[in-house]
Amino acid sequence: MENETSSKNFIEQIIEKDLAEGYCKVVKTRFPPEPNGYLHIGHAKSILLNYGLAKEYGGQFNMRFDDTNPTKEKEEFVESIKKDVEWLGAEWNGDVLFASDYFPQMYEAAVGLIRKGKAYVDDLSAEEIRQYRGTLTEPGKESPYRNRSVEENLRLFEDMKNGKYADGEKVLRAKIDMASPNINMRDPVIYRVAHMTHHRTGDQWCIYPMYDFAHPIEDAVEGITHSICTLEFEDHRPLYDWVVMETGYKTSAEGTPKQIEFAKLYLTNVVTGKRYIKKLVEDGVVDGWDDPRLVSLSALRRRGFTPESIKMFVDLVGVTKSQGSVEYPMLEYCIREDLKLKANRMMAVLNPVKVVIDNYPEGQTEYFDVPNNQENPELGTRKVPFSRELYIDAEDFMEEPPKKYFRLFPGNEVRFMNAYYITCTGCEKDENGNITLIHCTYDPATRGGNYPERKVKGTIHWVNAATAVNAEVRLYENLIDEEKGVYNEEDGSMNINPDSLTVLKNCFVEPELAKAVPEEKFQFVRTGYFCVDSKDSSEEHLVFNRIVSLKSSFKI
Repeated sequence: MENETSSKNFIEQIIEKDLAEGYCKVVKTRFPPEPNGYLHIGHAKSILLNYGLAKEYGGQFNMRFDDTNPTKEKEEFVESIKKDVEWLGAEWNGDVLFASDYFPQMYEAAVGLIRKGKAYVDDLSAEEIRQYRGTLTEPGKESPYRNRSVEENLRLFEDMKNGKYADGEKVLRAKIDMASPNINMRDPVIYRVAHMTHHRTGDQWCIYPMYDFAHPIEDAVEGITHSICTLEFEDHRPLYDWVVMETGYKTSAEGTPKQIEFAKLYLTNVVTGKRYIKKLVEDGVVDGWDDPRLVSLSALRRRGFTPESIKMFVDLVGVTKSQGSVEYPMLEYCIREDLKLKANRMMAVLNPVKVVIDNYPEGQTEYFDVPNNQENPELGTRKVPFSRELYIDAEDFMEEPPKKYFRLFPGNEVRFMNAYYITCTGCEKDENGNITLIHCTYDPATRGGNYPERKVKGTIHWVNAATAVNAEVRLYENLIDEEKGVYNEEDGSMNINPDSLTVLKNCFVEPELAKAVPEEKFQFVRTGYFCVDSKDSSEEHLVFNRIVSLKSSFKI
C-alpha cells in the first residue's frame, strides 16, 4: 500500500487525503479556458489531468468557459475549444457551462461583501491604484475612498451596475490588507465598469467581475472540489481562499473548493503566445491557427497527431511542482510509438524518376499481395499492381555511386520491395544531364522479392506508373530556427526557419491511397508518417502532410 501511495503524483495524494478526512465525498474537477484564442499543447496537459483525476476517482469533470472579459471573447473560440476537448476524449458532465451563467450570483456575492464591510467602491484611476499598491519591499497605501460607509458603497455599486459611470471611472475593490506581503491581497479590484457587448449576455451587464473574484465563485457554485491550475496562480491562492470563505462557500482553507498548482508544460523551440501566433497569421508566415507547424491542438490534429499520442506525451512529462521544459522530439517519439502498429505502410515516391523494365512483357500487369503492416498482421493485405513502367525515388539511383551505396546503379541488382530482383542496365538524360529514364531487367524467378539463393543488399520502393495517383506532399520542419531559439533578444522578433515547409507537387502514390480521407494516417515506407490534410486535400487533389520522419533522436 505504501508503494502504491508513493507512486501517486502529489495531486492524487492531496485528493486521497481529502477523501479520507471527509473534506469531499465526490471529486469534481473542471477545465476552465477563457474563450479568447485557440488551445495549444500546454492546455492538453490541463485537460487530461483534470479529466483523468475525475475519472480515476469516479467523480465529475466540468467543461466551463471563463468568459468574464468580453473584449477578446468570440463564439469561434468557444466552438474550437469544445472540438479540441472532445478530440482529446475528455467527456464533460452535462452541458457546457459558462462563467457568465453565474453573473447574478457574483453580483450578489459582491453586494454581500459590501454589507460585511469587506468591499468598497474606489474612484482612483488604474494608474493611481498601481501607485498606491506599493512594491515587493514597500507596503501599499490605503485609498482615500477605502472607508466609505456601507450605505454609500451599496448605492455607488448599484449605480455602477445601472450604467451611471464611464469605463474606468469607478471600481469595486476587496477590503483586505494594504500592508500584506502578498501584493494580490492589497485590496484587489473585483469589479470594473465596462460598457461592452458580451458574446452571451449581450448588453445586460455593464460591470464585469475580475478573474480572481469570478473564478473561485464559479468553482464553488459548481461544487468543484479541486481547482487545479498552473504555478503562476500560486501567489493568488490566498485570495482564492479569501473569496470563497468571505462569500460563505467554505469555512476554512482546508475545505473545498481547494486550489492546487502544478508545473506548466513548456515545449522547446515552439510558439505558443497568442499575440505571436496572431502576427504569424496576419503576416502570412503560416496559413492560420491550424497551420501544421504550430502546436495549437487544431494544428497538431491537422498535422496528424493522435489523441493517444498526446496522452502518452502528457503521461511521460508527468505532474510536478518544479518548472522545466520538454524537448520537441519527445512528442515526435510518442506519435511514432502510437502509429507504428496502427498505420498502413504504403509506397509513395516523392521525387519520381521513371524506370522501364525492358524484358518485362508489354501490356502485362500483375498484382502482389502486400501486408499492410508487417508488424501487425491484423491490418490484412492489399493488392499492389506491377508492370513494365514504374516510378522510383530519384535518390535511389546514382549513375556513379560512392562506396557502400547499395541502391540502384548500372550493373547493380536490388530488390524492388515485394516484387522482383531488378538489375540496372543504364539510363537516359536530358540536355542538362538530368536523369530522365532508367533501364532495367528483372528476374522472373525472384517473384515476391525474397530469393534466398541470391542475396542483394539494397531494397527500394516503387509505384506502378500506369496506376499511380498524383499527390502533393508537404514536408514540415520546426517553424523556429532551433540554433537561434524562439525570439531575437535585440528586437523581440521571432527567428523563423526559412525551410520550415517544403511543398512537393508531383509525387506519385499507389492507387490504394486514392481512397484516403482527411486526417487518415499512413506510413510511407522508408520516408515517414503522413496524414491527409483536412483543409486542402480533396478527391481531385490529394494533399499529404508529413507528421514525422521515421528516425528519432529521442531516447526514453
